[in-house]
Amino acid sequence: MRSILILAVTVSMFLSAFVMPEATTFKVSVEDSKLIWSGKRVNYGHSGEIKIQSGELTFNGSRLSGGSFTIDMTSIRDLDIEDEQRNGKLTGHLKSGDFFDVEKFPIANFVITAVKQDKVDKGNYEVTGDLTIKGVTSPVTFKSQIENLGETIRATGLIAFDRTKFNVKYGSGSFFDDLGDKMIHDEISLKVELVAHKQ
Repeated sequence: MRSILILAVTVSMFLSAFVMPEATTFKVSVEDSKLIWSGKRVNYGHSGEIKIQSGELTFNGSRLSGGSFTIDMTSIRDLDIEDEQRNGKLTGHLKSGDFFDVEKFPIANFVITAVKQDKVDKGNYEVTGDLTIKGVTSPVTFKSQIENLGETIRATGLIAFDRTKFNVKYGSGSFFDDLGDKMIHDEISLKVELVAHKQ
């Protein structure tokens, strides 16, 4: 009888080692989170902000396992031009069909498809996901740092992507010749700062 009891306890311990931790969802705070974009021309660049419409991050135990966020493209604006008229002109151009055509495509989104946690620093991840802009979806991979504060998660990362893959080709040297200093680089950077609270 004793041997059977020992065997049962051993099997129970063995199986418990393989039980997946419970999934926990954290809702992204749209008020506390930020998306900062930056793009460059030949001699200078611009940067600005886009608002997050909604989002969530999922964890298995303390490990990031999934998530997504939706971007309100109608909120795109420039932050570095002080002249109101020039600022409005650039912002209007970014919202037009030359760039992000926000009237037709008011939202963009990102959905995590895979995560790879650093074996040494558990707060560092390599995140892969599907980015959708102007109705076009393309995969992106970037480094992310996550700070777990118990009831709150802070996640940061820098997504760099080729805008022409999303049919944003205005001023691209990859598609147009003789642009000179009017050429706009294809790469856009999106600095992501997410604050999410446990549900």
